[in-house]
Amino acid sequence: MAIRAIFFDFGGVIMRTEYQSPRQKLAERFNMDYDEIDKAVFGSDSARRASIGEITEEKHWAEIAKRFKQPASEMQAFRDMFFGGDVIDRSLVETIRSWRGKFHTGLISNAWSGLREFITKENVIDVFETVVISAEVGVVKPSAGIYELALKQANVKAEEAVFVDHMPVNIEACEKVGMKGILFNDPQESLKRLNQLLKI
Repeated sequence: MAIRAIFFDFGGVIMRTEYQSPRQKLAERFNMDYDEIDKAVFGSDSARRASIGEITEEKHWAEIAKRFKQPASEMQAFRDMFFGGDVIDRSLVETIRSWRGKFHTGLISNAWSGLREFITKENVIDVFETVVISAEVGVVKPSAGIYELALKQANVKAEEAVFVDHMPVNIEACEKVGMKGILFNDPQESLKRLNQLLKI
């Protein structure tokens, strides 16, 4: 069956940590290593709750401020440094934009409540016809429900859709519901495999 819809992950695919030094310097400031500070921000209980919409992103950052004993006034600088090495792949964004009209383009992201505002501000949201953010729908990858919701919004069958994600567990999960999956690693190689699948 021909592919009618292409879904993308956001963090790790469209926006990637290309430079580790800002986060590394922040970690050193708190006598931590890179993985420890990464886990403190993304792997905490408040991060999990923010990902399913139980708390707002701001509430999550307030919890991080407590964890690092930082005043609220310092947290914007903390956040800016933590994400200082993250870069939006504008070339990939333009490639996705070029597919609109030929395929349904969609986003499926495990993310906090601020993602929609962020991708709107960064002029990324308009390349997607549908946007499924875990904090808004209360379900996260690799749960089948988030893929099923995305397919329903796009009005396509699972076998008519492909999903691009950087996490093997999320690719396995999308394939279990019947979608095709492409594990994102190298941008050029991943796009080559996607183009082969799309027959373009």
